[in-house]
Amino acid sequence: MKQGSKENSPNQSPKEVLVIGGGIAGLTSAWELARLDIDVQIVEKSPFLGGHAIEFCCKATDECQKCGACLVGKRVLEVIQEPRITVHLRSELKSVTRNSAYGYVLSQRPLYINPNKCTNCGLCFDKCPAAGAIVRGYAKTDGSLFAIDEAHCLYFKDGSCRLCQDECPEKAIDLDQGTGQVSGEADAIIVASGFQVFDAKARPRYGYGINRNVMTALELERMLRDKAEVLRPSDNKAPKTIAFIQCVGSRDHQLHHGFCSQVCCGYAMRMAEAISHRDPEVKVSIFYMDMQNCGKNFSAFYERCKEHVRFVRFMPGDIFQGEGDQLILCYATEKDGRPVREPFDLVVLSVGIMPGASNVGLADMLQLDLDEHGFFAFTDPMDKTTPKQNGIFLAGTAQGPKDIADSMGQAGQAAQRAAQYLGVMACLK
Repeated sequence: MKQGSKENSPNQSPKEVLVIGGGIAGLTSAWELARLDIDVQIVEKSPFLGGHAIEFCCKATDECQKCGACLVGKRVLEVIQEPRITVHLRSELKSVTRNSAYGYVLSQRPLYINPNKCTNCGLCFDKCPAAGAIVRGYAKTDGSLFAIDEAHCLYFKDGSCRLCQDECPEKAIDLDQGTGQVSGEADAIIVASGFQVFDAKARPRYGYGINRNVMTALELERMLRDKAEVLRPSDNKAPKTIAFIQCVGSRDHQLHHGFCSQVCCGYAMRMAEAISHRDPEVKVSIFYMDMQNCGKNFSAFYERCKEHVRFVRFMPGDIFQGEGDQLILCYATEKDGRPVREPFDLVVLSVGIMPGASNVGLADMLQLDLDEHGFFAFTDPMDKTTPKQNGIFLAGTAQGPKDIADSMGQAGQAAQRAAQYLGVMACLK
């Protein structure tokens, strides 16, 4: 990654903003700030930029479905090519002190794969004997496309394997790298730490992790992005009947998740449309409580989807294993409550957006409040970018559930608020 190199005006002291999170909101905030000649440090705990959104597939049919997935890779490329932005991968905020500016310390885990040497040939990924030890990313523009997961790597378990390092033709892999620290001062901070996906195993009645042909919508996104087709995990055959189950983890008062994740209805419908467009013989059903009207032209899109997709207004009970790896869904008809047992080849769980795992620690470190659900709280109902601390701003799903477009919109607003706080004219070039 690059270091900032542009010169500031001789009449203006250098300004720097620390952006916590390298997902679409953090990337957008950073890019907007750099366009205002503000230096940016992005701290990202994973080995790759783009967050969850970089894993999403394009859902276009004969026309663009406005899912926003294509915007993420483009924004990653813009960020890594911007000399005012410095990216710290596999890094986390360790401490913050506040005087005239925010002094910060980042803890850094080693990358092991040098992005300046790696040519993304994939030899390490192909030859690694331990499943999950070499992780492949999604954006080829984001330095190395591969990373090493110590939890699965044999070298870090017992020292028995250095195959990736020995076989790398570019000598880009060094398994002996140690941890490090980076310290600096920022004039403002943008919290764009993202979200975590609801763990579908917390809803055991659906059998996720037990029934092989039950998958999450995020896993389906990855499959469609990687393979451009839907395949049953049990036999790698194309399913002829697919059921989407909505609100898995969202609007669930039993789990104290009473909020709507905002995105599940839209992404299930877009994926259902994309699947039906690729293979009109596939029958897709969406089981739901009610449809949340989120986004422009949602009602028209919903009516169009009903031409190809069956909508069942009932949340299924338990899922049972049937013959031929089929899954039996038990539900009741909306009209008369008649019980139904229907087989499906594949069941997709529309898992929701949960508060980030780091929210509690970050809130304590930055002296911010969390709302009743665990997202970062704002103080101005007309401006959701502003928490209680001056000089700190919120962007994206760190503040609450939202889709790619809304995350980018709020991130741009957070960048402008930060620029105004720093006394920089927030008129984007």
